[in-house]
Parts: sequence; structure tokens; C-alpha cells
Amino acid sequence: MPRRILSRPAVGALGLALLLSAVPTAVADTRTPAAPAVTAAPTVPEQRVMSHLRALQRIADRNGGNRAHGTKGYAASVAYVRRALDRAGFRTALVPFVHDGVPGHNLVADWPGGDPDHVLLTGAHLDSVAEGPGINDNGSGSAAVLAAALQVAESGLRPRRHLRFAWWGAEEPGLIGSADYVRKLSAAERRRIDVYLNFDQTGSRNTDKWLVVHDDEHGETEARQAFEEWFAARGVPTFEIGVGGSDHESFGNAGIPSSGFSTGISDCIHEACDDLANVDPGTEKTSTDALVGVLWKLAATTPRN
Repeated sequence: MPRRILSRPAVGALGLALLLSAVPTAVADTRTPAAPAVTAAPTVPEQRVMSHLRALQRIADRNGGNRAHGTKGYAASVAYVRRALDRAGFRTALVPFVHDGVPGHNLVADWPGGDPDHVLLTGAHLDSVAEGPGINDNGSGSAAVLAAALQVAESGLRPRRHLRFAWWGAEEPGLIGSADYVRKLSAAERRRIDVYLNFDQTGSRNTDKWLVVHDDEHGETEARQAFEEWFAARGVPTFEIGVGGSDHESFGNAGIPSSGFSTGISDCIHEACDDLANVDPGTEKTSTDALVGVLWKLAATTPRN
């Protein structure tokens, strides 16, 4: 999550192109969508989602203490997530962009099946600032989205909507990767996205309420009600926030409805101390289970239009 005064961008491509090869943007499956299996949403074991955070911490440790745009740490982070998705059966694509002369990539993953005219897009930014490893901001959101995607594959989910997942680059310098992705979508592609769900800082310590995004401007109610109902059923307090300050802003600026949530600004943000110790495992598990629960619910229906 960027500061209001944007943090300085990383400089130097540092061989990103040698580590990652761009491929065309993924295209939704055009086959007739199968009816979804009627199953309850699963939960994700705490250690499963935390294992992804430990991997991101190791990547930062091996690469100068950060995973910022344009660095080997970011390239290795993308490679880690992509390998897991490829093994699980997703169709993955690296979508290139350039910021301040430095190449970067978004990672986009499509789950086969579902109605291509009704896309449910779930995402989080994968980069850190140059000053630290960014394990809560936003390794936590990235790990929750990855765990949810892998749960889709493990469960063999057959959604009505087409499921797409994304990990954005260069969010910290100013929402660069997500804005570039949205800008390059055609008008028809934008209309096919029913809602974008964003997750930024999902494991903050000392969390007493979850901050749920309300996109009143675009009349989005389905996703935010689903999140609030999920938390209310478990006695977890929530607080309403608007669209802004993270990648859902890029979608809102393009007229695409959005929701999602955050656990708020962590105790240590944009510093070297945003490491594994800055994430509360119980909070991260609750966030991941909420993401999965709402994903399952939204995947089983399509809007009436």
C-alpha cells in the first residue's frame, strides 16, 4: 500500500527479463460453463498460507532485504507464485509494463471454465518498497490470494463465473501495474469483469476489525455484503472504507466495481521491520478463510443481466 507521498521507485531492471519471459494475456475459457458443485467453502490451514509468507521472506533475505519493483527479489517472488499456479493447473501469463524506464510484470492466472462474460477477478500487489521485505504489505494479501487460488484447484471448483487471479507489480510507486493492466483492457473486457476483489495487508497484528471496501459510486453490493455477512456470522467486527489507496482504485477509476478488505495499517510499514514477525498468523488465516468463503459464494452465481 503506497504512502500518500509516493515512495521512490526502485531503479535498475537487474536482469528481470532473464528470470521471467512475458507471454500473452490469458484469455477466458469460452466453453459452456458447467454447473458448480454445491459444496461448502473449505477453510485453509494456517500453516499452508503462512508457508507462502515464509517463502517470500526467504526471497527478500536472499535479495538485499526487499522485493521491490525492478529487483531480483520481485522477479523471484513472481516466479515463486507462478510455479505454484502452473503446477495446480492454472493458465498463467506475465503481462509486462514499464515504470520510469524499468521493466515490470503483473502475473495473471485463469482457472479453466466459467462464463467468460462474467469474470470474478481477485488480486493483490506483490511488490514491496525498497526499504524492507514487505511481508505484511503486501506479502500477506498476495499469500491469501495464492492460497485461495490453490484451494480452487485442490477442490476442483466448477464455477459459474470465470475465475481470474492477479498479482500486481509496482503498486508501491503509485498503483502502476494495476493501472497499466486496466488501461490496456478493451471496453468489452472491462464490461466482462463483474467485480474486482482487492486484498492489501491482511495479516496486521493487533487487528480488532476488518476494513471492508464499499464501492458506493458503482453500486457494488453483492461482494461487500458477502464479506460483511461472513464476518458477522463469526462475530468479527467490520468497518466500512471507500475505494482508494490500493489497486482497487485503478479499477474504480475505470468504472469497474470493486470490494475486498484490509486489516489496516500494520505496526511497521515501509520499513525493514515489515518482516515475518509483523504478521499475526491467526489474523492471516481469518482473512484467507473470508476470501475463500466469499469467493465460493460469488463463483456459484452470476448477475441477472
